Amino acid sequence: MRFIPLAVFITLLSVGFGDEVPTEDNVLVLSKSNFESVVTTTNYILIEFYAPWCGHCKSLAPEYAKAATTLKEEESPIKLAKVDATQEQELAENYGVRGYPTLKFFRNGSPIDYTGGRQADDIVAWLKKKTGPPATTVSSAEQAKELIAANPVIVFGFFPDQETEKAKVFLNVAGLVDDHVFVLVTDEKVIKDLEAEANDVVIFRNFEDPRIKYTEEAFDEDLFKRWVFVHSLPLIVEFSHETASKIFGGEIKYHLLLFLSKKNGHFDKYLDELKPVAKNYRDKIMSVAIDTDEDDHQRILEFFGMKKEEVPSARLIALEQDMAKYKPATDDLTANTVESFFAGTLKQHLLSEDLPADWAAKPVKVLVASNFDEVVFDNTKTVLVEFYAPWCGHCKQLVPIYDKLAEHFEKDDDVVIAKIDATANELEHTKITSFPTIKLYTKENQVRDYNGERTLSAMTKFVESNGEDGAEPVPSMSDDDDEDSEIPVKDEL
Repeated sequence: MRFIPLAVFITLLSVGFGDEVPTEDNVLVLSKSNFESVVTTTNYILIEFYAPWCGHCKSLAPEYAKAATTLKEEESPIKLAKVDATQEQELAENYGVRGYPTLKFFRNGSPIDYTGGRQADDIVAWLKKKTGPPATTVSSAEQAKELIAANPVIVFGFFPDQETEKAKVFLNVAGLVDDHVFVLVTDEKVIKDLEAEANDVVIFRNFEDPRIKYTEEAFDEDLFKRWVFVHSLPLIVEFSHETASKIFGGEIKYHLLLFLSKKNGHFDKYLDELKPVAKNYRDKIMSVAIDTDEDDHQRILEFFGMKKEEVPSARLIALEQDMAKYKPATDDLTANTVESFFAGTLKQHLLSEDLPADWAAKPVKVLVASNFDEVVFDNTKTVLVEFYAPWCGHCKQLVPIYDKLAEHFEKDDDVVIAKIDATANELEHTKITSFPTIKLYTKENQVRDYNGERTLSAMTKFVESNGEDGAEPVPSMSDDDDEDSEIPVKDEL
């Protein structure tokens, strides 16, 4: 018997990447030692930078593995890989990783951001779109039906003549929309077999109405993209880690949020009644059902200043108006109540605490929404305001310094040092996105942001100079623990 030398055996095992690359569930496991060799020798590879403790990463893991397995079974050249960013911090920093999970797609070594969904089908569809033609061409009705059965949402264009303006728009959008499969049918017999006509555009779905035809007279890229987005989702979308990116990153910027409890039967009781109303306005407002029994969804209730006792209820949020919120006159969750959101008659709902009786008793004055304008826009005063969150660690660290700052100016009648809980009080004219945020309001009606060191001397200098001095930029920081806390948006909402 002829034995293969050990060195040759190892070489045979490692063909393709130079060193053997470990895998987990068909996902390559990368580190600093093998990252460069894998990326430079693989034409197409999607890499997830994750943290073991991250809830979103844990939710993605089985879908990511399923996508990797699907591609392997299809003998696709596309690979999926992952990097533990907590262990490989240098790699994560090199590729601008600031949250988890972050996914980067490398085509011949060049990275771009992954912008698809987090279900296995979405991942596979996105990758195939990035590595192949914008639309799959089918040559038989049987092939078309197999694709329809295999995809929860699929978009068909029936174009015997691909040179028409409508066909060109279809193919252009097919190249731009990453999370759905687009199919081109050119054979007139196949078009007839699929009960379509030349120049039809149809979405096939595995939920609600299984076949939706584009019926608008106008057909351009913006209209078609919006139509695909709207009809690729149910009338009422259930909020989850998987749907969050589609909800907040989609074409519809107004969201009707329905706060419901599955345990109490609210989904069964209310959704069927509300679907007709949602259908009437789906082009303008997306309806989203949020199960308030889920622990991960408690921050959403907090963001709206709601308690579980208020469920079932509804709110409207306008992403294009700095996350402006609207509340109905009644919490009765009926079709008529929901209709009031769409009628455009609601005023913006701003959170506000009651004004404490002793709000001015201490050196640091306490502001709420109701007394903010009166105190801050007093032209006889220079007012420094800290916008804080009770749970923010940086805000807690600032407390003793801010108290001393207020004591320093306590006898100065022209200066007010104040604070406001920005999670419980909202202002129509001022939107806060991170904590702490510090602003100086001058007697000249100017507003100056403070970005300097959070020391007593630096902040004193800033106030005394009317915001002209002492506001040196804070050095950039890479450690998440050293960054200010941000208001939860998008995936966290």
